Order: sequence, then C-alpha cells, then structure tokens
Amino acid sequence: MTVTSSSVGSGRRRSGAGRSRAGLAFVAGYALLLVAFGVLPTGYAVYFAFTDAGGSFTGFANFVSTAQDFRFVDALGHVALYLLFWLVSLVVFVVGLALLLHRLSSGPISRTLRFLYYIPGALAGAASVLVWLFMLDPTVSPVSSLLGLLGFDTFGEVIAPGDLPVLFTAIAFWTGAGGWIVVMYGALDNIPQDVLEAARIDGASAWQTAWHVQIPMLRKWIVYMVILAFAGGAQLFVEPQLLSLASVGVAGRDYSLNQLTYDFAFQMNDVNGAAAVSMELLVVSVAVAGVFVARSGFFDAD
Repeated sequence: MTVTSSSVGSGRRRSGAGRSRAGLAFVAGYALLLVAFGVLPTGYAVYFAFTDAGGSFTGFANFVSTAQDFRFVDALGHVALYLLFWLVSLVVFVVGLALLLHRLSSGPISRTLRFLYYIPGALAGAASVLVWLFMLDPTVSPVSSLLGLLGFDTFGEVIAPGDLPVLFTAIAFWTGAGGWIVVMYGALDNIPQDVLEAARIDGASAWQTAWHVQIPMLRKWIVYMVILAFAGGAQLFVEPQLLSLASVGVAGRDYSLNQLTYDFAFQMNDVNGAAAVSMELLVVSVAVAGVFVARSGFFDAD
C-alpha cells in the first residue's frame, strides 16, 4: 500500500482536531463550573455589597458600617496575627521538611514519611478540628501528661484567647502542610541533577546547596503555596466556630472576619454587610496575590 503525503497530512490534521476538541471539552467543563460557582456568586456578592435591603445603591455605606462595628478591628487583628504565624511556619517547616526528605533520597523511609505527612490532609477541616478538640482536653487527651507539664489543667486554659493564634496555626499546619511537603518534594525532584552535582563539585555543603541552589529554584512553588495559604487563612472560620461551640463561647463566635460575616448574615439579618466584608477579604487576597506574583516573576520563563 502506498502512503501519500496528502494522506499523512490529512491524518495529522484529524489527530490535531481530535486533540483540540478534547482540550476544548475539558476547558469548557472548567469554565462552566467557574462561572456557576465563582463568577456568578462573586457578582451577586458585589451587588449586595453596594446596595441596601431594598436594592437601592448605597455606595460604600455597607463597608463603612461594618468597619465601624465594635468587633471588626479585633477580628481583623486576630486574622492578621494568625496569618503571620501560619505563613511563616508553613514556609519554614514545609520547605525545611521537604529538603530533609529529599536528602533521604527515594528510599522506604522517605516514602513512608511522605505518606504519613499526607494522611492528615485527607481529613475534612471540621473533622480535623474535632480531633484536636479531643487532643487538647486534658481530661480525655492521650497527651494529658504533656499538657500538664505545659501548665494546662483544664480545657479552658488550653483555649485561652491569647493562645488561639498558635493553636489555630498548629491545626492548620497539621491539616494542610503535609500536602505541600509532597508538592515541594516533587519540585525538588525536578531540579536537574547536573546543577546539584556542579554545586557539590564546587565544594558547597548541604546547607549551602539548599540555600543557594534548591530554595531559589523552588521560588515559584513557594510563592504559589503562600498565595493559596493566604487566601485560605484569611477565610478562617471552621476552627474558631467549632471551638466556640465546644467551649460554650469562650473562644468567641466573632473571632475571625468570616465568623463576623456569618453573624451579620444569619444573626443580624444584614446580608449586605456580610457581602461587604466578604468583598474586602476578596480584594485583599487578590491584591496580596498580585504583589507576590509581580515581585517574584511568577510567570517569567526560566
């Protein structure tokens, strides 16, 4: 059978068209979900944020009224302090643990540790908090002796308001850091071996190789992690909400900004105020992401 160039070209065109249709199908599905659960709800929130209960345009009145609420500044400070602890611990420990795991190569110890790190992330946020509530109650906790050594004899002492940022950071790290460790490990595996070999030939120690070679080459992954962690941390809700219920209000039901929006919407029937606070969270998260992307050269070709 004689295969002509025209038939080969026709086959390639059909193959290319098939791949294009498959790509369009995947993109269309994502775009549909994005519009349905992202764009439309955001537009709805924008509408509520700039109108009153009767649908009349109010400008920034909802933003001003919510900012003047006596709980707003405290909630903002709580979230800011939590984000500071959460992001610093995430960057330092995730990158550090990923580097240590990478030093162990791909042996059974490394694989086992990666699996163990990832397990907590398989739990839903509410389930993770319930596990921590059990762990932090000295009367039932399996580590009650350790809590006693730290000076905590009752559950109320453990969840004292001044300790909550550290406590929420520990819960968030236990839940979410494992997945990022696995991601960073994969990124480290993509660093060309000849680059690492060149560093060793130049006499670089393990610390120098990590600081001057590996971490700079992880920059975009670290920025990506920080952006998503900031967006998630700014929406702190499940942890303080469940802790407030378990402690009968000791932790406070308006500890975070997201709790405050919940209170506005479902306790005070002020959906417009809740939308205004939600829009503030969105704008801050997008602005921070923009700063990190611009300063890190996130989309620059390597």
